[in-house]
Amino acid sequence: MKEKVLVIGANGAIAQHVIKNLAGNENMNLTLFARKANGLSLKAPNAEILQGDVFIKEDLDKAIEGKDVVYANLSGPMDSLAKSIVDTMEDKGVKRLIFVTSLGIYDEIPGKFGEWNNRMIGGALKTYRRAADTIETSELDYTVVRPSWLTDKDEVAYETTQKGEPFIGTEVSRKAVAEYITDLIQHPDKDVKASVGVNKPGVYGDKPAFY
Repeated sequence: MKEKVLVIGANGAIAQHVIKNLAGNENMNLTLFARKANGLSLKAPNAEILQGDVFIKEDLDKAIEGKDVVYANLSGPMDSLAKSIVDTMEDKGVKRLIFVTSLGIYDEIPGKFGEWNNRMIGGALKTYRRAADTIETSELDYTVVRPSWLTDKDEVAYETTQKGEPFIGTEVSRKAVAEYITDLIQHPDKDVKASVGVNKPGVYGDKPAFY
């Protein structure tokens, strides 16, 4: 039986890489969910496009119903978005969630990079942390994904860290994060009940090189 995968926030740059990776996969049916479906530039033969809003119950109910994997890559009020998705998944009996947040939500970045990161995005991290807390206290089979500072480099090198481990990698490409998420979708038993940092190997410093 084909795996039914929902991509919430399908217009996003990382999501577009994931969709491209999975396009034409005969073992999967994709549903691409976005507020502005006409903005979806990639046509995948194994995908359907669904326009809707996470905060409209009827839209989210329709999107999540019957899915095997939900991958959410969103911006905005992350705590409220997470709660809406978690509540709907629990109501519909859908278990597997992959949800992208941010590095730094657990104060897991040591040294000067951690200080710099807090100066840059410390205020925004509170909603990302509340989103992660909502997900981690749910009954779902979740993976919270915490990418480092993102680049558009054409590379797929990445390494991961688990919650409780120091996060020291200062950057990672969107394409590499998509590679990790694609692997999770293709192997849904991987990193279950985990919060995973994703960064480029060997790039450690006080801040990203592009700052």
